[in-house]
Amino acid sequence: MDLQLTNKKALVTGSTAGIGFAIASLLAQEGAAVVVSGRSQGRVEQAVQRIRTEGKDAQVTGVSADLGTKEGVNLLIRNVPVVDILVNNLGIFEPKPFSEITDEDWLRIFEVNVLSGARLSRFYLPQMLQRNWGRIVFISSESGVNIPVEMIQYGVTKTAQIALARAWQRRAPGPV
Repeated sequence: MDLQLTNKKALVTGSTAGIGFAIASLLAQEGAAVVVSGRSQGRVEQAVQRIRTEGKDAQVTGVSADLGTKEGVNLLIRNVPVVDILVNNLGIFEPKPFSEITDEDWLRIFEVNVLSGARLSRFYLPQMLQRNWGRIVFISSESGVNIPVEMIQYGVTKTAQIALARAWQRRAPGPV
């Protein structure tokens, strides 16, 4: 498959494992220069090395930052000031009875699952519009539509993420 991503730079959040890693790996195979991100420097380095091992010509770098904070997002933006493709994949969950979900739990999962994507999109979207090319993708979950009883806070944030993606899509003219 040729997705015509040569000379495109892609940032995939939460990409040291799972779906995010698979996305980062595929984008690198398709010729994009990929930035892997995660909270742990060691896991970021391992993911970068795995992608390089899988594809000898892979252009991949990594940034370690906690994107659930403004400071972490600012650190990532300083290290990666321009991207053509932003994949907002980062997400956390915690099974917990509704009555035991604290305000701090709600705030942390909202900052990670929703605000990380909002902050990054708010930064990168104007550049994409100015260049008349870019892609912003939000990886959500069926839990945003069918909220799991044991993870209400997760489902609510995934619903918010779907709404955010729809709002960005309506805001941006064309394929950006």
